[in-house]
Amino acid sequence: MNAPFPSILPTYNRSDLRFLRGAGSWLIEADGRRFLDLTSGIAVNALGHAHPALVATLTEQAQALWHVSNLYRIPAQERLADLLVAHTYADTAFFTNSGTEAAELAIKMVRKYWHDQGTPRETILTFEGAFHGRSTGAIAAAGSEKMCKGFGPLMPGFKTLPWGDHDTLHAALDETVAAVMIEPVQGEGGIRPLPEQCLKGLRDLCNQTGALLVLDEVQCGMGRTGRLFAHEWAGVTPDIMLVAKGIGGGFPLGALLATARAASAMTAGTHGSTYGGNPLACAVGARVVEIMTEPGFLDSVSRKAGQFRQGLESLVASHPEIFEELRGAGLMLGLKCRKTNTDLVKAAQAELLLTVPAADNVVRLLPPLTITEDEIAEALTRLDRAAQSL
Repeated sequence: MNAPFPSILPTYNRSDLRFLRGAGSWLIEADGRRFLDLTSGIAVNALGHAHPALVATLTEQAQALWHVSNLYRIPAQERLADLLVAHTYADTAFFTNSGTEAAELAIKMVRKYWHDQGTPRETILTFEGAFHGRSTGAIAAAGSEKMCKGFGPLMPGFKTLPWGDHDTLHAALDETVAAVMIEPVQGEGGIRPLPEQCLKGLRDLCNQTGALLVLDEVQCGMGRTGRLFAHEWAGVTPDIMLVAKGIGGGFPLGALLATARAASAMTAGTHGSTYGGNPLACAVGARVVEIMTEPGFLDSVSRKAGQFRQGLESLVASHPEIFEELRGAGLMLGLKCRKTNTDLVKAAQAELLLTVPAADNVVRLLPPLTITEDEIAEALTRLDRAAQSL
């Protein structure tokens, strides 16, 4: 007799760990072991686990109102939108439950913009190694054969370009292109930052051709690089930006931010979401933004990132047979391995240290932005022991 199909759809290769509690940079397993967490739920728990201010905000809002339809005004949603507009380039925001949902809206917004312009522009340029989510539209945008296999026919209108190939980009980006969609720092693709001069050049090309620039800051945004958003380092602004993960500090929340021009075609009835912008999520999101924009917070992220990078560079130099290079920006760092990256993930796990693999044989290090200097030192010690074990 065949074994029963699991009650949870088996789409993950899960580690046999069961975390029951979290506090700051630490997760406590069911057997009592304390793991130092350098994953943050893959850049989600940006302020660590069970941050007291977020717990208090969530509790207060939960006792007042959880959900109300977007048929009505939602004060918590308006407050979060006002904060994001005040602290970014954007004129407007739409709230979703995830980065994938934000990506879907970005695709719709681009297409509706050009439809209303009366100009037949449909092609969106994307890049090899990209990750924009797992919906059918998002996997079509990424163009990854691995993610797309078996899910066709895919949404048309995307052209995937090689990462870092300037000649191909210049040849492809002309007056027929609707938009360019790119991550300032690729996360799933192997912690690959787009050089500042390249992002500036891309903005210039979009200006010259009229194409909209869509930045996916789902993983690299919300303070992860030491600025509120990664594109700020290059001194440029997008037309549309995807935000999620860290914006909710662990509570499901995503957003699309846009200029008035890019959003002009999205009128009543063109998009919606049952749960997007609910009072619970937006109350937490607003508190996250407030904390991250407090004087000194992002400076502390950059300071700790410098400490971590210096230690990791020494680690790479000490174990040349294990590590090839260090990549990344801020507290979004990656160790490119010479041996299989999952071997290092497992070795670190044996040292009660949590990391996460990425493409290109990279191990991602995405600690909470609130990690302490002592915890960084402890993480480096445990990574050194893990490398020695290999």
